[in-house]
Parts: sequence; structure tokens; C-alpha cells
Amino acid sequence: MILFVVACSKKDQTTTPTVPPTVPPVVPPAVNTISPPAPFGFYVVGYFPSYRDPALVTDQKFRMCNVVNYAFANVTSTGGLTVANPSVLTAVVSKARSNNAKIFISIAGLAADFRNMATTPSGRNGFIKSIMQVVRTYGLDGVDVDWEFPRTDDGTDITFTAFMRELSDSCHTGAKYYLSAAITAGKYVGAVRDAISSSLWANNMVDFFNIMAYDDFSTTVPFKHHSDLALAQTSLNYWINTRGMPASKAVLGIPAYGRPSGITQTGTVLTYSTITNGSGSAFSDSAVVSAGGFSNYTIYYNGLPTVKRKAKLAQSMANGIMMWEKGQDRNDGLSLLKAVCDTLGRAY
Repeated sequence: MILFVVACSKKDQTTTPTVPPTVPPVVPPAVNTISPPAPFGFYVVGYFPSYRDPALVTDQKFRMCNVVNYAFANVTSTGGLTVANPSVLTAVVSKARSNNAKIFISIAGLAADFRNMATTPSGRNGFIKSIMQVVRTYGLDGVDVDWEFPRTDDGTDITFTAFMRELSDSCHTGAKYYLSAAITAGKYVGAVRDAISSSLWANNMVDFFNIMAYDDFSTTVPFKHHSDLALAQTSLNYWINTRGMPASKAVLGIPAYGRPSGITQTGTVLTYSTITNGSGSAFSDSAVVSAGGFSNYTIYYNGLPTVKRKAKLAQSMANGIMMWEKGQDRNDGLSLLKAVCDTLGRAY
């Protein structure tokens, strides 16, 4: 009996239940969002080709740009990617970084090779992986696509848009890399102009467009300027006002070279530096020169007054100036890039 009571009294004692330790909830890994990186104001873009010596282009010239496009990495006939003169790219990256400019890799190549690469999803995917590998290897800030030119009459307008959408997803994952595209001036109706889909800007696939408002030349018609102020006005009016491209994405291209009219372009195209160090004036848009076996022909280019007008036009209508290319410009007080920056009030 006593044993029973004791046993009951033990069972009736209050005990604190054991509480398992708190386990934090399992949080799935963050998914990288796809969105454009932040814009950084008025774009001043200068292409730097692989055949130029970076040591011959001053640091000040690099400071005049906030984007340097290294030209080029090229699509191959088998859909691969080759970087022209990697050692020059390394030097350009270093020089751009030390002068506070962003550095993009510009992708170019034959239209047929672009077409073959972009035809299939696997072709696009493999090529984009190669591009992104270059971007990461060299520590770049973005990609510029210089496909000249997709067309509506061969289906490459469709595959170009698909390629840009997929490349945009890769560049914009985590809002890390910029994507630009070089496009036609837009003056002429047809397969090339119509291949540029408005979805590229409406869906924020491309961060800005380098409008190539130059090379409007003729080998049979004399006295035709390839890049006058009228072409710049026509280009911006078409892309912004007619097609609806946001002004914030429109960058006006200017040439740092001259072309003749009514004769061959082989051996007769000269840099702005060559023209103005010879018989041409930096304050004119034409000069009489001799080159390529031709004597005393007229070459047409952009002098300082025209470049300043184009800079003001871009400032009022668009959001940037692009130059092909930095090495063709002068390095002194008659520099076209200097004229652009002085007009814009951009410090360098």
C-alpha cells in the first residue's frame, strides 16, 4: 500500500516537457533577377580597333569617353568566337580602367557567319556562352553587337531578335553587364532598316543603340557627303520620332574619317588626322587630296563646327555621341572628341 501511494505521488509531479531546439527555416537560394544595369548619363562612346597601338592614344582621349568599345571579337564560320589581338584588348582594358571609362567587347563578323550562328537555339546558346566567357575573363563591363546587317528578306530579322533577347538575359542577369547594338542610320526604307524590331527597346533588351549615321556614300554620284548634319537629323528623327526608340537609348554616331564621292572607296578613304595634317582644314567638311592612285579628288569629312552641331543635336534629341574610331582622331587641340566634350561641358 505504501509503495502504491509513493508511486502515485511520483506520477503526479509536474514535469517540464523537453522542447526541441528551434531550427531556422530553409531559405531557397536567391534567384538572380534579370534587369538592366543602371544607366550612367550621356554616353560618349569611342571604338578602339584591335590594330591600333593603345600607347599612341593619350590618356586624355580615354577620359573623354565613358565607354570604350574594343573592336572586335568575331563570329567564325563555325559559330565560334575569336578575339582579335588579345594583348591589345588587355592593354585597352587597363587604360580604360585607369581613366574611368567602361569597356565593352564589340562583336562583329561576316553577315553569313552571323546568320549561320543564329539560325538554331543551340548555335545562339553556344555563341553567347563564348561571349560571356570573354566578358568575365577580361573583366569587361558589357557587350556591343555590330551585326551588319540582319535583314527581313532572309529571316535574320527573326534570329537577330532572338539572339539579342538571349544575350540580353545573360548580360542582365543580376543587372551586371550592359548591352548595346550598332544599327543602321535608318535613312533608307527596306530590308535592313526594317529588321530592327521595336521589341529591342520596348522590352529593355538593349541598353542603348549606336546609330551609324555615316557611310552614306556613292561611287557613281559626285559631291555627296557621307555624313552631313542632315543625315544625323534624319537618323535621330526616324529612330526616335517615327519608330519610338526612347531618346535615352539613342546614341548618334559620328565619323573620324573622310570618304570621297563618285570614285572607288579603296585606298581613298582617309582619317581625320591625315586629312587635317595635310591639305584639309579642321574647320571645313571637305578638302582636295591625293591618295590611292587618285590625284586632286574631293574628300568629305566632319570638321569641328559640324561635330559641335552634332553634339548639340544629340544633347537636345538623344542621349549620346559615338565615334568610329578613336585612333583616327587628332590628339591635340583640334581633336573631334575634344570638340564634343567641350560642347557638352564634359570634363576630361
